[in-house]
Amino acid sequence: MQPVQRLESTCPECEPGTSPRQRLGRRDFFRTVGATTAALAAAGSLPNPVTAAPAVTASPAPAEALIRELYTTFDADQKKSLVLPWDHAMGMVPTRLGMYNGPINKKLIGVDYTKKQVEILDRIFRSICNGEEGYNRLSRNGKFDGSGDFESIGALLFGEPVDGKKFSLVFSGHHLTLRCDGNSEPDAAFGGPLYYGHSVDGYSDKNVFFYQTKAVMSVFDSLNEQQRKVAAIPALPPQPREQAGSVQFKKAGYPGLSIQELSKDQRALVESVMHQLVSPYRKEDGDEVMELIKANGGMEKIHLAFYSDKDAKDNKKWHFWRLEGPGFVWNFRPLPHVHTFVHVRKQVV
Repeated sequence: MQPVQRLESTCPECEPGTSPRQRLGRRDFFRTVGATTAALAAAGSLPNPVTAAPAVTASPAPAEALIRELYTTFDADQKKSLVLPWDHAMGMVPTRLGMYNGPINKKLIGVDYTKKQVEILDRIFRSICNGEEGYNRLSRNGKFDGSGDFESIGALLFGEPVDGKKFSLVFSGHHLTLRCDGNSEPDAAFGGPLYYGHSVDGYSDKNVFFYQTKAVMSVFDSLNEQQRKVAAIPALPPQPREQAGSVQFKKAGYPGLSIQELSKDQRALVESVMHQLVSPYRKEDGDEVMELIKANGGMEKIHLAFYSDKDAKDNKKWHFWRLEGPGFVWNFRPLPHVHTFVHVRKQVV
């Protein structure tokens, strides 16, 4: 599976017959039994999506410790196939920093890992989620969207999780790129760019990220006529900036309305949006996002833009929205279903 190249108004990689689950149909023959039962048991109906996320559920060990434990269980063959060099690259961008729509190198959790290792990987994934609510959202209610289940997504290590060395464990599947690196990637939230989505209309309450759409709608609805003239852009976002492996930052000239120009009440709504955006992830990751925003000049440096597709045949006021500023891009597309690209890091001056 190649890294996602750019945002499109349609989703060719999600067309019938091309989902990761269908492309990898033989997985059921090889898969080990383990994490699926636990994952599905934990899934269920989401709590009220606009309430504050609960505190992170305590786990027996933090994700980083579990990654080190996982590594000790690898045999020689697994180390060759499941551990890539830290600086491994399939192009100009390091592979560990890619944004993927399926398992990297087609390495499936249910095929390439033992039952014990699947259980550890499941614990790692849960450890980087914000409790059960965060897990339900990032796992898309335990189904992992088109992947079907936890064992049908991929997991690869970059570097070695031993003392003094950098490492990054990357989970990748349908509409999912999520990593844990023990802060090996300096000044970068989440260890690098995120990619998440759900194959349901983003304006539907059946989409696990509908609460994010709803939060942003409240900001749009709060804008006066003059503010909307600045924030609303009658075109799709610039496509070339969503490159394989990273969302490229601009130095200046951000489109849309500066948060600095908002009223106190409107800023409070934007701050609520930020809370909703980071709520699925463990607290330390959400805190790091806010710390990096502060280091880059604060929320007042960020712009908010609403993009509309002039060729769309619906009555929606916007089809993309983007929060963008120094070292910060959160690009969310709700239609025809949710695709989101995220990159947050300390701005290099």
